[in-house]
Amino acid sequence: MSTTGSADQAGSARGIDSTLVENRLFPPRDAAESGFARWHVGSMAEYRALHRRSVEDPEGFWREEAARLNWFRPFTRVLEWSAPDAKWFTGGTLNACHNCVDRHVESGFGETVALVWEGEPVGGPWGAGPEVRRLTYRELMIETGRCANALRALGVTRGDVVTIYMPMVPELAVAVLACARLGAAHSVIFGGFAPHAIAERAADAGSRVIVTADGGYRRGEIVPLLANVDEGVRALANQGHVVNHVLVLDRVGASARGDAFRSGEARIGPTRYHWWRDAVGGASGACPCAEMDSEDMLFLLYTSGSTGKPKGILHTTGGYLAFVQMTARLTFNLAPDAGQLFWCSADVGWITGHSYVLYGPLMNRVTTLMYEGAPNFPRQDRFWDIIARHGVTQFYTAPTAIRTFMKWGDELPAGHDLSSLRLLGTVGEPINPEAWMWYHRHIGRERCPVVDTYWQTETGGHVVTPLPGAIGTKPGSCTLPMPGIDAAIVNERGEELPPNRGGLFVIRRPWPGMLRGVYGNRERFVSNYWGRVKDPATGAPFYFSADGARRDTDGYFWIQGRIDDVIKVSGHLLGTMEVESALVSHPAVAEAAVVGVPHDIKGSAIVAFVTLRPAWLAREGRAADDALKKELGAHVAREVGALARPEQVRFAEGLPKTRSGKIMRRLLRDVAAGVEKITQDTTTLEDFSVVARLRDDEE
Repeated sequence: MSTTGSADQAGSARGIDSTLVENRLFPPRDAAESGFARWHVGSMAEYRALHRRSVEDPEGFWREEAARLNWFRPFTRVLEWSAPDAKWFTGGTLNACHNCVDRHVESGFGETVALVWEGEPVGGPWGAGPEVRRLTYRELMIETGRCANALRALGVTRGDVVTIYMPMVPELAVAVLACARLGAAHSVIFGGFAPHAIAERAADAGSRVIVTADGGYRRGEIVPLLANVDEGVRALANQGHVVNHVLVLDRVGASARGDAFRSGEARIGPTRYHWWRDAVGGASGACPCAEMDSEDMLFLLYTSGSTGKPKGILHTTGGYLAFVQMTARLTFNLAPDAGQLFWCSADVGWITGHSYVLYGPLMNRVTTLMYEGAPNFPRQDRFWDIIARHGVTQFYTAPTAIRTFMKWGDELPAGHDLSSLRLLGTVGEPINPEAWMWYHRHIGRERCPVVDTYWQTETGGHVVTPLPGAIGTKPGSCTLPMPGIDAAIVNERGEELPPNRGGLFVIRRPWPGMLRGVYGNRERFVSNYWGRVKDPATGAPFYFSADGARRDTDGYFWIQGRIDDVIKVSGHLLGTMEVESALVSHPAVAEAAVVGVPHDIKGSAIVAFVTLRPAWLAREGRAADDALKKELGAHVAREVGALARPEQVRFAEGLPKTRSGKIMRRLLRDVAAGVEKITQDTTTLEDFSVVARLRDDEE
């Protein structure tokens, strides 16, 4: 790592300082070496030609990709574009559930396993083993039909938005696909959110039906989902928004414990509650798939920002499906009838779960695995045990999880047979090079390609990622754009920057998976995503990701973090990811987050929050003391430069994260600055006690 030139402001013609230089390159492997019969894209030359064609003839390229879907009525136009509004595959009709389930049954693959599910509870430490269920495509078709008929009986019609708040159980997948089958949009809320988050999202979406469960399992405890929904329903009623029906899965036995109700009775005001076993179990499994226009809404997914209420990101049917089936197929080398078992460890409450737990694998007729619980229950090797027992072939998880696995110790994955793995992926935030290397060595055993994917809720699917048979990988880089994506690094004037100059990550042309709006808020859609950066030649808006990035001399992209997280030190703009990578490269550090706080001389000073690796401390006979803090500061100065040396290093047992695994640096900024009252949106915070402990440690 080394320091390059300086920058002035995020809005200047220059860019963000690039402090990270990573020279390790891992060339693509032969398919057979990684356990595949072939690669979908087998060489860099093939990738270059494919990408060039996709941007020079986008309509021809996307027409061919959309032809992989099953259309009830063919589309007449590929794209109608009036920036920032796009209509993809106009005139065509299709159904998402049909493309994920029914068409495979109709093609003779009804007995193929679609979904493997494992529950968290076990009969003692591995004892009798966990609960496992397998659903074939035929069984999934019948169950989605029953659920769709049950929802119809509760008054759900085409175009309604159904709120889903469930644990990671098969019925969650069934409910999502049943909404699509019926022609209703789904709005999935992660099962760890609090009652006010449920109420806020349901009110914004106008939902009159909520699907939930009596509870779910997390680290051996029961998450009180039904109680949370009850509180949310009361709050909504107080706001004048009446939920007509709540459909409740009996997952943890609430009815047996006395929390019973009769299906159909008014439980809270006029809101009627129904047990899944009665409403769905008694319904017919025959339900035709609604014929949906390509631009009909498929789902809403709410994301939270640093201020204001959550944004309902709107995705439509045809474009989203075409993009996700392609990105899943090419990035993970998915192939039906190839003995593949794909495991994305994300919750379906996040876009990663939508796209790569459900829609992507199922459209490609590859078996997908769902796991209900935590990675450390009942032991810290639960993930490796799941991979070994089920024979997972592709594993997709978050950098924050990988860094946690590093902290827990190398011996845990070493104790399991991970030879079934053929490919590894990362998602959610930039991955530090040392975490990438640990993943490559200890999980992939140096034989599995690692695909570091960059994308957002708003993009629908991967926009920059290695294609495993074609693109060599560099630890910490998401490498090159996905076919069909015209990505660039620009300054505020929209001018493309030269190599190794940090700037704004933008996408210059529309793509099918792009968001179609912020539900009920046109101004927010335009200003947040299309109002900041424009084509200097034409004035047309670029899609702005709110992320800073750079491209190296090979054209590889390196994401530097959110523009809001950039730290200005003595006139230099530093990306948080690069300073954090330097810290994680020290053998004592499992995870790090850096933030800026006001400084009278420098403008901002860097404060580093560091989680240590207990095994290293014990092995080296070291302690979490001032000497180690000084050593870490000196390490950053050597790796990056004196400019990036933290003013303070604080040790932390854990860092505040969203439930999708992203570090909430804005909360760390408040802690570092000594702000007593947090006023920001914390609905996505996984564990608020982490913030309290950080404050206590400082005191």
